[in-house]
Amino acid sequence: MNWYRSRTGGRRDGIRMNSEFSNFEMRVATSEEDVRAAQRLRYRVFVEEMGAGGEGVDDLERLETDEFDKISDHLILIDNSRQRKSLDHVVGAYRLLGIEAARANNGFYTESEYDITLLKECGRPIVELGRSCVHPDYRSRTVMLQLWSGLAEYVLNRELEILFGVASFHGNDLSKFDQPLSYLHYNHLAPSDLRVRALDGHYNTMQRLRPDDVNAKQALKSIPILLKGYLRLGAFIGDGAFVDRAFNTIDVCVIIDTNRMSDRHRGYYVRNWSKP
Repeated sequence: MNWYRSRTGGRRDGIRMNSEFSNFEMRVATSEEDVRAAQRLRYRVFVEEMGAGGEGVDDLERLETDEFDKISDHLILIDNSRQRKSLDHVVGAYRLLGIEAARANNGFYTESEYDITLLKECGRPIVELGRSCVHPDYRSRTVMLQLWSGLAEYVLNRELEILFGVASFHGNDLSKFDQPLSYLHYNHLAPSDLRVRALDGHYNTMQRLRPDDVNAKQALKSIPILLKGYLRLGAFIGDGAFVDRAFNTIDVCVIIDTNRMSDRHRGYYVRNWSKP
């Protein structure tokens, strides 16, 4: 069964690359080999580097998988100088799940942590961003901009409007993240029509400090680079943090409404891929 066709009805799966990335390729996965290579990268980052565990971890094959992989698109950044036979060629990845595929199957991954009813019932085209990761040897601003560029083309081609998903802090001790969580709550809390909430029984307040005790400079230093990138796009944050013990992370829900982007945010989002 070929389940690698785009799940959100887009036109093109190839992504244009900046000329300095002549040895790289960005596209939606088109084969089992592509998807397994993305899962191998996820194992490298989430399991080996961050200490994740759970049912989807295959230590023998060195893969990190779950039931959402087969209903999602996998946007992958490939370094063609690396070995395909060893599934080493994917150096950056996003998993993208649209509303139709989610409704026809198991819903969204985010629903295991947050009540996202507001997003599902908003009547606008939405897509879930998940399992985002970059190989440690490729973590540079240039590579991140290429990933944003590929994501922007994917979203714009499919006329999607709202992007959402969870972003993670490494570790389970909430007290270590009082500054960044409080900063996110006071400065980036989603408006009421987009304000998803951590599930009852798992809700942890992000108002961990009083506003006057939040040091913005210190807080920003503690925010992971991926989440910081979302904030540069004008992202909002849902209400409450979720402790994911299997993945050894503290998660926050990120929401990006492309209609609410300022001109500055929109330029950052599309500048690379829209150049002739």
